[in-house]
Amino acid sequence: MSHPSPVRTICCIGAGYVGGPTMAVIADRCPGIQVTVVDLNAERIAAWNDADLSRLPVYEPGLDAVVGRCRGRNLHFSTAVEPAIAAADLVFLSVNTPTKTKGVGAGQASDLRWIEASARQVAAAAQGHTIVVEKSTLPVRTAETVQAILAAVQGDGDPGDGSAPGKTFSVLSNPEFLAEGTAIADLEKPDRVLIGGEDPDAIEALAGIYAHWVAPEQILRTNLWSSELSKLTANAFLAQRISSINSIAAFCEATGADVQEVARAIGTDSRIGPKFLKAGPGFGGSCFQKDILNLVYLCGHYGLHEVAAYWQSVVDLNTWQQHRIARLVVCRLFGTVTGKRLAVLGFAFKADTNDTREAPAIRICRDLLEEGAQLAIYDPKVPAAQIARDLGQPELPAEASERQALSGEGSWRAAASAFEAVATADAALILTEWGEFAQLDWQALAAGMRQPAWVFDARAVADAAAVRAAGLRLWRVGEG
Repeated sequence: MSHPSPVRTICCIGAGYVGGPTMAVIADRCPGIQVTVVDLNAERIAAWNDADLSRLPVYEPGLDAVVGRCRGRNLHFSTAVEPAIAAADLVFLSVNTPTKTKGVGAGQASDLRWIEASARQVAAAAQGHTIVVEKSTLPVRTAETVQAILAAVQGDGDPGDGSAPGKTFSVLSNPEFLAEGTAIADLEKPDRVLIGGEDPDAIEALAGIYAHWVAPEQILRTNLWSSELSKLTANAFLAQRISSINSIAAFCEATGADVQEVARAIGTDSRIGPKFLKAGPGFGGSCFQKDILNLVYLCGHYGLHEVAAYWQSVVDLNTWQQHRIARLVVCRLFGTVTGKRLAVLGFAFKADTNDTREAPAIRICRDLLEEGAQLAIYDPKVPAAQIARDLGQPELPAEASERQALSGEGSWRAAASAFEAVATADAALILTEWGEFAQLDWQALAAGMRQPAWVFDARAVADAAAVRAAGLRLWRVGEG
């Protein structure tokens, strides 16, 4: 079946960290295409439509400028899902695919309820020929599910005059390879664009969109299953490097080596390269852990148990690193943090994003709360309400926190600045590599801390000489 018509209207289902920025850049680079991002979450859509661009629901450097150029011209955000699907030549599925929490595959398999629901919405509302594109990170062979749902309505909607064949669909896989914090740059200058599918015309229609700004040699074409698996594999390999360097960081601390020197030495090897060799509190975000666990589940499903165990070890090492840092804090503070005030600097899983999904800070803070610590948490982009959801306990005001400290129960409160967080603290923990934490005035901070005071730099971003000159004790990840 040939459908070579160029794409003029796009609908994206899902207005989150992938859908919003991706569609904004497509609209920016393709002014002749109308792009509508739809989501059932009215509050999120209202935030995307807010006149104040600083209040967009996703924080990414440069995103506000892109949205400001396109919104109302050829970029629209709406809760009217069905009309947007009906008008679209191409529909992106960019919904959440979290790890299942119960049932078959709980803790490993992806929860595909939103993908299935979106596919059913497309099946019901689409008109004529529609290209359906998997944008969410999905398990290999998920396209079969989408194809089966769409095939059930194939041919429906014939107007009765014999002039149209009714509904037809082509399914493609077009995974995103974005790093949060640099998503706009990644979209505007991608290493590659990957399109998997079986319909050559549909593949070329999608490739034609990216060709507005991406060089032809950077647009890769594969079959559906290779495209789906390539995304899982890319994330697994990147996460593996993080766990690998963190394992060496612990070894460096035990032996007197410096992981930054080791990373520089091995990173100059062209076979290895320097990227993802920065030791820290472990990987976070919406993809790495979810995708590896999904890979573990799928390998087990196909009887590849040794392969599954190998990738499971990458996740286990990541979890161990976060527990190790929390235990180390307790040990250095004379074996107890009960009733002690600890300043937590950074809560997002990485700098330049407000995303806290699987953030290392969550596990580390929970461990310290379990030990009875009183946490003052500062992050420049993460609101207190999000921290409360992630930690599973409400914020306590300062007065109540002081009373709770006497009971031995852990508590936390949000701070408006690093200075406020650190005031009267026994220690400061740097858990996110925000640029401002490399510029802190440690002499001024030390004056307000309870001595002897510690700085635990899990990101190795603080000025070590300045910290020590201020009379503070310092632990840096991977420094023996």
